Order: sequence, then C-alpha cells, then structure tokens
Amino acid sequence: MGLFRKHGWTIFLILPFVLFAAYAATLSTTSLTLIPGEKATVSLSNVKGTPTLSNSNTAVVSAVLVSNAIQVTAKAVGSATLSVKDKSGTKTVAVTVKAAMSVSPAALTIPAGQAAKLVVSNASGAITLTNSDSSKISAAISGNTITVTGRAAGGATLTVRDTKKSVVVPVTVTSTTGGQTTASFTLVAWNDLGMHCMDADYSVFSILPPYNNLHAQVVNNSTGKVVTSGVSLTYVAEADPDGSKNSISSTKTNFWMHVKSLFGVDLADDVGLTGNRMASDTPQPMSFDSTAQMFKADGIPITPYDDARNKNTYPLVKVVARDSTGKQLASARVVLPVSDEMSCKSCHASNSSDAAKPAVGWVSGESPEREYRLNILRLHDQKSGTTLYSKAINGTPTLCASCHASNALPGTGVSGVKPLTESMHATHSIVTDPTNGMKLDDTSNRSACYQCHPGSTTKCLRGAMSGADMQCQSCHGKMSNVGASGRVGWLDQPNCQACHADGQRQTSALLNGALRKPTDTRFATNANTPLAGFSLYRMSKGHGGLQCEACHGATHAEYSGTPVDPNLPSNHYNDNLQSQDLQGHAGTVSECIACHKSVPLTTSGGPHGMHTLGQTWVKEHHDRAKGIQSTCAYCHGADYRGSPLATVKANRTFSIGDGRSKSYSAGQPVGCYDCHNGPTGD
Repeated sequence: MGLFRKHGWTIFLILPFVLFAAYAATLSTTSLTLIPGEKATVSLSNVKGTPTLSNSNTAVVSAVLVSNAIQVTAKAVGSATLSVKDKSGTKTVAVTVKAAMSVSPAALTIPAGQAAKLVVSNASGAITLTNSDSSKISAAISGNTITVTGRAAGGATLTVRDTKKSVVVPVTVTSTTGGQTTASFTLVAWNDLGMHCMDADYSVFSILPPYNNLHAQVVNNSTGKVVTSGVSLTYVAEADPDGSKNSISSTKTNFWMHVKSLFGVDLADDVGLTGNRMASDTPQPMSFDSTAQMFKADGIPITPYDDARNKNTYPLVKVVARDSTGKQLASARVVLPVSDEMSCKSCHASNSSDAAKPAVGWVSGESPEREYRLNILRLHDQKSGTTLYSKAINGTPTLCASCHASNALPGTGVSGVKPLTESMHATHSIVTDPTNGMKLDDTSNRSACYQCHPGSTTKCLRGAMSGADMQCQSCHGKMSNVGASGRVGWLDQPNCQACHADGQRQTSALLNGALRKPTDTRFATNANTPLAGFSLYRMSKGHGGLQCEACHGATHAEYSGTPVDPNLPSNHYNDNLQSQDLQGHAGTVSECIACHKSVPLTTSGGPHGMHTLGQTWVKEHHDRAKGIQSTCAYCHGADYRGSPLATVKANRTFSIGDGRSKSYSAGQPVGCYDCHNGPTGD
C-alpha cells in the first residue's frame, strides 16, 4: 500500500504483494513394503535443481532416479533407506523387503475322500483361493491354514494369492481301492554337511574346491521299504521362497581358470571334479550307491551366489524320482549349503597382526582376497624354505593338500609332511583371537573357530545344537585337540551317543577331555562306519534302512523344529522346506504318515525303538503298555511327567475317551499325568 498527497487529497494506492513459497521436493510415498523381485515407483514433485539419490543398502534394494521418479527393485529380505537430495533439502523413503508368501507343501497327493493341510507363510494382506476343478478338490482357508479335500481321482491346481504374489499348488487325487490308496512314494534328499566350504579366490592357493554332496532315498509308502531299483533320480536348480535361484557357477568364481594348475584336470565350465554338473534347468542324473543303498551326486560345483549375483549360502535344488516309463513318483526340495567365508583375513590381511607379518613385509597393491593369501605364502616360504609366493605371482597357484594330506581330497599329501588339519589347528591353537583377546585354544571361544571356518555370517552351525549353551568345542574339543598328532581329519569325529544316551541329553560330548562312550545304543551311530574304528553320523543308517541324515538333517544343520527366524544364529527356513513338505511342520521327520500309507501299530518297532504316534496309539496304548511301564520312562521321564524326548512336534488335539479331549502345543512334553493319574492310574 502506498500513500502521498496531491492537490490536498490524500491518495492511497493498493499495491499487490506476491508471496513466493520455497516449496521443498515432495515424494508420492515415504515408505515401501516389498517382496524380493517386486518393483515400485516413487514420484518426485517440486524438485529444485538436479536431484541426487543415495541408497543405504544395495544388497536389499536397487534404485535408480529416472525423470523425477525413483525406480525401486527389491532384491533380498531386509531394510534400506533411499535419500533424495535437491537444493531445498533431503527427503527419505524407508524400504522394507519381507519374505514372499510361500505355501507348504509345494504339491499335494491325497486320496479321494481324505483331506490334507497347506500352510501359508509370510502372506501380505488377505489370502484368496482359486480352484481349477471343484469336481476334483474342495478347499477352505482358516487363518494361514488351507484344508484341501479330495473329491474324485484326477488332477487340479489350487492358486493361492495374497496382495503381492500368487502360488500354484498342484494337487493329485488318487482313487481308493478297498479303503486303501493306490501306491505312492516318498523322496527324502539331503546334503551330507551343514555347510560346504570353497575358496573365494583360486589364483594364489586353494584349500577346498566347489564340491557339494547331494544324497537321496526313495520309500515305497505301501511297503515302507527303501526302493533300490526301477527308479531314476535327477536334480535341477530350484528357486527358494524369496525367489533366489542358483543355476550357474562358472561365471561366479575363478575356479575353472585355475583348475588345471591346482588339480591337474581340464574341466568344462560348470563341471565338478567328480564329473557331476552344477544344478541348472536341465535335469542332471544321480547314481545309485549299492553299498550305501542311496542315490548320490557328489562334487556338485555350486557357489554361494544366485543368478542375480546376490549372496545366498542356502541355495535350493529339486530332486525328482521317476519310474522306468518316465512318470514322476515323488520330488523333494533340499538345500545345498555352500560358503566362501572361509578366511584368514583377521590375522593375515596386510597391516593387521604384527605376529603374522612376513619378515620381508606385507604385500600391497593387490585385491584384498589375493593380498592376505600372498602374505600367507610369504610367511610359509619364510618358515619352510618353499617358493610358493613367486609361483603365485607368476601365475601358478598352490593346492595346500598337495603337500598337507586332507581326507576331504583323497589321494593327496606328501609323506613326512603334517596333515592339513594337524598343521593348521596345532599351529594356531597358541594364537590370540584378535576379536576378543582370548586364546584360540580356549574351550568357551566359539569365535576361535569362526575366525577361519564359516559361521559368523554364514551360520554354518545352525541346527538343533546351535544354542548358546553349546560351543563348537562342546563336541570337538579345543583347537589343540583337533590338531593333535595322529588324529584322522574328517573321520575322527564326535558321535550322537556321546550326548544322547540313557534317556538324557548332555551339552558336551566330552568327559575329562575324552569322548564319552556309553553302552546305550538307542541313539548311536553305526559302528565301524565308514571304516574300522570310526563311527560317523553322516554315514550311519537307522529306521527302515534310511540314512540318519534323511530324517534328522545334515551335520551342523540338524532339524530343530524351533521357530525359524533367518536373522537368528539357528536353522534357516530353507533348511526346513523339505520336512514341511513331507509332514506339514518343521523339524525332524517324525510323522509315520510321511513314509507309511497305512501307519503300523507297534510298541517298539519305530525309529529308535519308539511306539506308533497319533490318535491310534492314544486309544491303544493303555493295554499295550500294561506291565511294561518302566520302559516308558526312557522317553517320558522317571516321574512319567514328560521329558524333552517326549514332546509333540506340532499343535495336536487327541480324543481321550468319554467325550474328552487333550490339546498340546508344539514342544510340549507328554506325560502319564496329562490324562490320568500316573502310569497305572485311570
């Protein structure tokens, strides 16, 4: 407004004011929740100048800025923050990537007139069902459980959808004959170790090649017997519930560049040292081992990187069994765990530990993976008079087992040179752990093992015995024990009965520094397996001729049945897919119906001398246990009130007569006092 006088008049001028607001950039959303593989767009408006984008976690999401829009692609489970900056300030988008919905089991075979359960995990929003043929099956959902009922023989598909994904479950309905279903089969597959290790680089030296072992057995459900003829097995790469798939190895490691120098053989890309190929979309054959009575594909050269180049140490393969006509009988999803975390960087990286510094100085100017390896060779040359460093620099890497014998690589070693396990463990047992100041030989220092072996990130030890009350040393002893002169690496190992005997569970396999040797063999490994004087769980058999690992899981990754959280140092959810597929819940394969079409009624003929499980046993056990109640105490406890050996593995409700029922939660022990007054009461 203006004011001035003219000819005695006072004149007011009203002048417009223009207000210029400094608008900051705005985003169409400030938070996203995605599943792996899902894409989203975040639009920008009111941008001042040229915006820039930063990403706090490229392993979880990828993001690019295109024409004032952020194109986001979810990669792996986790969280990340995207920050957009222009002249007016910074705006952020919080991105959460959660596991995609999965449905277990992945396929169903049910008799007409009977029902089966599907369990939905990680659903986003409401779940809907689409049934391709309601004349063959009916389906209803309650919470996260889908009940599927067979109506007539044939096939149908059930499509399960949430707000982000759809999963198709094939359902086969078999006909009934005289009350019994037609013949069916169960396939169990496993990896023989909880984690196979491989080197991250092969240009300097090699301890272990990419070499993973896949084993499997087929059971005829009608007879409950292991099938040894008339079937063939193959394996293919399989995407896991997060969409991670691993179908090629040769582009993810330099192993094939150096395999001739290290192992003396020429190999085509993706072919392993045994001739078995990497899992791919093309089915690869497994061979039958008549001695072990199982199918094998040893030496599969798999790496811990999926086809999107994301790290995944728990890749899946699918094993399929077919009859002589090519008809599929059964399939199984199984993890082939692999890690390249095996490392010596803590002490041998340049400018790390003065105690490990070579006399001629640290190596510099190389990649971190080559650098610490070259430092080791300099130190080896200094102490042993070898010339390994110069060979590596000139392009010839060294296979450690060519001099230091290792039973992981049969036929290697030089006479008079200490075996690899003795040389490594004995030498380093006196070293101080750089992470905590404890000696590597300390019995309570799990970190001592994780300094070199996979574990701190990979979680090699993640099974039933990975709890805080147990250390690696609880079973294997301290580092100097593992490196003791005369100990046979890969064979001189702890066994099951050292902790599991006389109805008890111990948290240490050792007594006064030596392995316990109880006389109770109920949970024992097979004697003299695989060689005289050795007794290995991973090569032992149990109920019905099945390998122990077929039902209990691989060494270091034994099924625990505990709630699965991939962020915890316990079992990984991929490990449990097979047991969920077989019996509807995680944990040891313990349900008789997993392998028996008609469940046998037995007092002591089950695995480890167990009785039949389920409603039939509840009805029959009173008469069958009469006069032999003392034998029940082994699992149900001396007071008959339950013990860890007598827990239900999933939520159950049983009819206990007179219109009464008894419900149990998963993990709850079962005792005689639950339903009546003790072992002899009513």
